[in-house]
Amino acid sequence: MANSKIDELTSLKTELKRELGLWEGVSIIAGIMIGSGIFFLGSFVLQRSHLAPGLALLAWLAGGIITLLAGLCYAELGAAIPRAGGAYVYLREAYGPLMGFLSGWTSFFVSASGSISALAVAFATYFSAIVPLSPLGIKLLAIGTIIFLTFINALGVKLGGQVQNVLMIAKLLPIVIIIVAGLVFGSADNPMTVFPGGTGLLSSFGMALIASLWAYEGWSNVNTIAEEIKNPQRNLPLALLIAIGGVTTIYVLFNFALLKVLPAATIAADAKPAAAAAKLIFGPWGASLVTLGALISIFGSTNGCVLVFPRTYYAMAKDGLFFPLFAEVHPEYRTPIPSLIASAAVAIILLYTGTFQQLTTMVVFAGWVFYTLTIVSVFILRRKYPDLPRPYKVWGYPVVPALSVLTSLFLLINCLIEDPRSSLFGLVIPALGVPAYYWFKAAQARREARLTAAGTAAGRE
Repeated sequence: MANSKIDELTSLKTELKRELGLWEGVSIIAGIMIGSGIFFLGSFVLQRSHLAPGLALLAWLAGGIITLLAGLCYAELGAAIPRAGGAYVYLREAYGPLMGFLSGWTSFFVSASGSISALAVAFATYFSAIVPLSPLGIKLLAIGTIIFLTFINALGVKLGGQVQNVLMIAKLLPIVIIIVAGLVFGSADNPMTVFPGGTGLLSSFGMALIASLWAYEGWSNVNTIAEEIKNPQRNLPLALLIAIGGVTTIYVLFNFALLKVLPAATIAADAKPAAAAAKLIFGPWGASLVTLGALISIFGSTNGCVLVFPRTYYAMAKDGLFFPLFAEVHPEYRTPIPSLIASAAVAIILLYTGTFQQLTTMVVFAGWVFYTLTIVSVFILRRKYPDLPRPYKVWGYPVVPALSVLTSLFLLINCLIEDPRSSLFGLVIPALGVPAYYWFKAAQARREARLTAAGTAAGRE
């Protein structure tokens, strides 16, 4: 029994297509991570740091380190269990099907769909800087963006991956230009203050960290499409390490470059600090370059989210724990089209639930609840399946996973204290998933009973 379970978990057989290599894996992770956050969140992080530039940069660096620690744990899990669904599968195996279901349920209704919503809103907001749009116009463009990208990714994972590669290269150009120009030509004299005035260091740092972590969201998504990656035992861990390390370096340098160009108070007061910095360095065309770069970047991030998230719902449906329609795969394109459509529909509904900041806090909090549980599953699965082949083992075990869990708990507690509304919404959805789980289990039992009865009747005939 144990051997058959290990064979099932490590099997490379799939009805999906393995068409994504290492570069596509890196592009998908980094392409999702580098989205709206790098252009929007410099101001939010400084606001929450109470205009302490040193503390803001520490929040960006700490966000990368926390993400990398968690990524090392996900690398072990993904290399050992290369199945579609990512964290859903690891949580199912570590804690049982209920916890796996709650992860996917929360992803469907909050974290994953909320990410798509927030990114689509960010894209439409930046577009309105070129073509002025009313609030309704921004919403409609966000909806159109979600629908268009869902259509593209329904046509095949290879096409979606190719689009991601192109967008990844295009988005890096303006980012690199700002980093180099800011470091070379910037003359702003911002003292690297670490201690915020008039407020607690830990609470300020914690909320600034929450803001920066939105920019790192998406790092775990390559695990979700493990069944579509070539040689996942090698390419999945490498993609995580390269992408997270590279993105952390870019974020810290980018925000340091902004501080070299603009006063901290100006960055904190401007929703588009990168455009303001480029305009100061290069003139009007610089602001246009950044706006174009932001559009490409956010569009690419949204595309990556639309591509990967539905694979979790597909995996849940294959286990009988979600709507059976979500397990269907298009006979030609080999994509889970019903899951793609459902993901888009929920993302569109979430467009009307809150502001960009509220959506991002909700997504980060709900996501890190299950990230933390998934990291703990490294310990559980090593005990539960000691003979499971592990092509990659997390460095520094058990210290690195333990440290990752502790930092995650600090993050969650601080977020719950500082922004209870958005955080509690991230807890309500999993709670509602408990009765939903038992409803799906009962529906699955009824389907199996009908199939058994039909088979018995056919045998009698």
